[in-house]
Amino acid sequence: MVKNNANSGEVEIDLLQLFRALWKNALVIILVAILFGGIAFGGTYMFISPKYEASAMMYVNNSSVTLGSTSVSITSGELSAAQTLVSTYIVILKSRTTLDEVIQESGVPYTVEEVEKMVNASAVSGTGIFRVTVESGSPTEAELLANTIARVLPDRISDIMDGSSVRVVDYAIVPAHRSGPSYTKNTAIGVLAGVVLVAGIICLREILTTGEDVIIHTTDDLAELFADIPVLAVVPDMRSTSKKGYYSAYNSYYGSDKKEAK
Repeated sequence: MVKNNANSGEVEIDLLQLFRALWKNALVIILVAILFGGIAFGGTYMFISPKYEASAMMYVNNSSVTLGSTSVSITSGELSAAQTLVSTYIVILKSRTTLDEVIQESGVPYTVEEVEKMVNASAVSGTGIFRVTVESGSPTEAELLANTIARVLPDRISDIMDGSSVRVVDYAIVPAHRSGPSYTKNTAIGVLAGVVLVAGIICLREILTTGEDVIIHTTDDLAELFADIPVLAVVPDMRSTSKKGYYSAYNSYYGSDKKEAK
């Protein structure tokens, strides 16, 4: 509930009253949350295609590296030096020439730009190893592209950087499980959206019910507004068909059908 302070012009929000309003409508909130969660799950299942990831791992192996006119001596045991080259190798992997060769050898019906979006490479922290991951809607296609890159990339790096080589640590295998989308995550987001939406509507309705514009729905509302004044009587709805006894007889006699018959 919101109270207007006429002296200061400020508006006070009764948080306890908002909590009570939310508690009274807990069932509605739960039902809407379940509905939104079901919609999110169904939408994910029906409209979002599953994705699969296959990864190959490669190790940076160097003796000496020559970049243009600059020569850098690096032993195979210098792990930190290998780590610095990983980012360079990733750039070579993402180059148009490398990806075009991967497309030609694998025979996939994609453009260079499309394959670039499917491929992701990252360094394994604290090592001279980097992982190449391919995401595709087909598990066999993801494995094919990842292993094609593992075969093509070492030769490309050797051609560009003298004295440098890459060795395959692990070839990719056909993924047995999808990498996305997450049904659990999307369903949870749908449930949360339903809770937030309904709770927001309930709180907004309570906030807009201010001062003289308070809407009375039940005797509980009267008791909350006027705690020191007891409720003496309640005027029943004579037209309600759910009333029993006297009220039911009154409605059946004075109802619209009887009245028209007279």
